Amino acid sequence: MILDRSKAPEFKVPEDFELLPPAEYQLSNGAKFFYIPTPGLDAVKIEVVGKGHRASLPLDLTLISSFTLQMIQEGTKDKSAGEIADFFDFYASEIHPISTFSHEGMGLLTTKKHLFAVTEIFISLFNEAAFPQDMLEKRQSQRKLSIRLEKEKTASRANQVFRKCLFGAMHPYGVEIEESHVDNITRDLLISYYEKNLWQEIEVFVTGDFDSSELERLCSLLGQLPNRAPIEAEILPGINTLLAVTEPKEKSVQSSIRIGNWSIPKTHPDFIALSVFNTILGGYFGSRLIKNIREDKGHTYGIYSSITEIGESNYWVISADVQKAFYPEVIKEIYHEIKVLTEVEIDPNELEVVRNYMIGQMLKQFSTSFDLIDRFKAVHQSGMDFDYYVRKLAYLKEFTAKDIIAVGQKYYSNPPFIEVVVG
Repeated sequence: MILDRSKAPEFKVPEDFELLPPAEYQLSNGAKFFYIPTPGLDAVKIEVVGKGHRASLPLDLTLISSFTLQMIQEGTKDKSAGEIADFFDFYASEIHPISTFSHEGMGLLTTKKHLFAVTEIFISLFNEAAFPQDMLEKRQSQRKLSIRLEKEKTASRANQVFRKCLFGAMHPYGVEIEESHVDNITRDLLISYYEKNLWQEIEVFVTGDFDSSELERLCSLLGQLPNRAPIEAEILPGINTLLAVTEPKEKSVQSSIRIGNWSIPKTHPDFIALSVFNTILGGYFGSRLIKNIREDKGHTYGIYSSITEIGESNYWVISADVQKAFYPEVIKEIYHEIKVLTEVEIDPNELEVVRNYMIGQMLKQFSTSFDLIDRFKAVHQSGMDFDYYVRKLAYLKEFTAKDIIAVGQKYYSNPPFIEVVVG
């Protein structure tokens, strides 16, 4: 058979989409343990994740959570930061902090050959961190420099201003990070957060190729992890939304634009349809915004729309870095594209391109066992299971142009939206 390489392979949508859930166990410390086997793969991935409490911190101590997790690797009772780094390097392993407003934890990537050699040291990070003062001062100096540099970047600044407009300056999700916040961090505060706030209601997510005895041994080891009962979270302050901010920068040659509004969580019945609308508008490289503002007018290298969550809140945002002289025109065209997409049915050819793109992107997210545990964790932490992806595939195979107009009119036809321009 001779292949005709002038034609792209035919795209076939799978009829079935069966995802086996991870095996679930309970460790001796009460933590849930989720395991997905990776037959024939030597790599092992472990993530220990607990409830996050950054949002309950006073605003001037908002960096305590992230600093605590970063400093865990800077020394224990028995090992210095250098010894810890050398140890994990020697065993071809790496550790990383997990830090969001909702969750806090630590991850380990290693090999099956070295797993049990490194697990003991990995576990020690959860209850033996020393928080040396000299390493704290080094981290503080680095973070101050980072804050100064980020304020000079219009894109970073626009992201921060947008969140402040969305939530309000006195809300933990909208607080503007300053160098004074870094100065407020002390070793005693880090130790207190480490000993009282971290490792609450932890869950363990694991991928690896283990037989029953190896899995039992790993569960026994991870059962030594601290697993604290949850403390009552503080009630978040009210949201104080500001609709528009323009922050000029005379020396800047570009303006960073952020336009957005509140959205819905992944658990909402309309979320999958809304994600399709978002993709058509600005969620991939063939989107309406890319074609108009990048390809037709040449005002930007990229413009994208995304649906985002932070803590328990959800919003959509359109992001673009554009030539400074043309930002008013770009804003006008953004609103034009939103209006058209909520009023005019999408062309059948474009609809099929988007359908195939979104199905392909979703299926690509399940190409490895590591991907599978990540996808499970994403829905599990939202209170769902793998059935979400089955429902998503079913919707992507069947949605119509009328469905897109309906969801667009419901969620994108209520301006004014929040509008931020920096630069």
